Amino acid sequence: MGLTYLRRPYIRTYNLCFLGLGNVNRTLIRLLRNREQQLREQYGISWRITGVASRRLGWIADAEGLDSDLAVTLRSDPLPNISRAGAPAPHGVREWLGAARADVMFEATTLNVQNGEPAVGHIRAALEHRAHAITANKGPIVHAYRELRDLAAAHGKRFLFESTVMDGVPIFSLFDQLPTIQLQGFHGIFNSTTNVILSEMEQGLSFDEALKKAQELGVAETDANHDIDGWDAAVKTAALITVLMNVPVKIEDIQREGIGDLTMQAVRNARRDGWPFKLVCRAMRDRDTVQASVGPEKVLATTPMGKISGTSSYIYFETDIFPALAITEENPGLYATAYGLLADFVRAVAE
Repeated sequence: MGLTYLRRPYIRTYNLCFLGLGNVNRTLIRLLRNREQQLREQYGISWRITGVASRRLGWIADAEGLDSDLAVTLRSDPLPNISRAGAPAPHGVREWLGAARADVMFEATTLNVQNGEPAVGHIRAALEHRAHAITANKGPIVHAYRELRDLAAAHGKRFLFESTVMDGVPIFSLFDQLPTIQLQGFHGIFNSTTNVILSEMEQGLSFDEALKKAQELGVAETDANHDIDGWDAAVKTAALITVLMNVPVKIEDIQREGIGDLTMQAVRNARRDGWPFKLVCRAMRDRDTVQASVGPEKVLATTPMGKISGTSSYIYFETDIFPALAITEENPGLYATAYGLLADFVRAVAE
């Protein structure tokens, strides 16, 4: 009788670089540590952090590996640039990627609505370095999706961005599992800040009071104009159109209106009448183009979209095969966004 051996999967260690060290990337590092054993046993993936960078910290790299605890706790404390022993400290993203011997870069810098920079340049540099590029930044999709997609393919790497819309919900990868499907249109609620503000105004708070509460909850930024004026929702809408409907669209072509002109009384009356206000994103195919809009609408309270409140999100797809395909995300936290980046990492290296 022969002996049976359990075959262990081949384990490959990937060098990970984190560009932007705010809440999202630091939460991702925690999640990676939490899932470390599962990644090894189920997917044959091991990892080490070889680079972290931010505007305040500069470019920190060590190809032999940085302490993940250090990477989580670093925020703005002054720290000298670190590189491999005997090597000069890196200056700029390309030197940093080289010093870190990056296999994967997680890009989570601030959104630039106008042109997507410097995130576009960061991702281009990573792909040209022959590293997978994974981002939570919507700007590069809207402003350079086709260029970066083709560049990734040319180098045999992946450019992935699941966390850009509805956190880690598999919006983009869902359609990878639906070959030949034709997306005709979609509508939904994508911006948590405006959703929280409207929910609080329904309870009797003024606009300014509701905004302050959203900031205290950590949902809204100190400068929340991108959310209030509808820019964040418009960029997400443009990203979905560009990727899922394969129609490049400029943000300025999306009809946009924010919630800044809504009064507390109007919001409360709408809720009382059963038609609450929501900041709704819409897109519909029109021959070779797509008509799109973002703006406050009254929505029947008993419908799925009408029930969305707080930090929840909702999207409703219309396709040629499935007339109605809807996804609701209930009150996600930072781990949901970080999970989207983690899932993209697994897709990039294990598929």
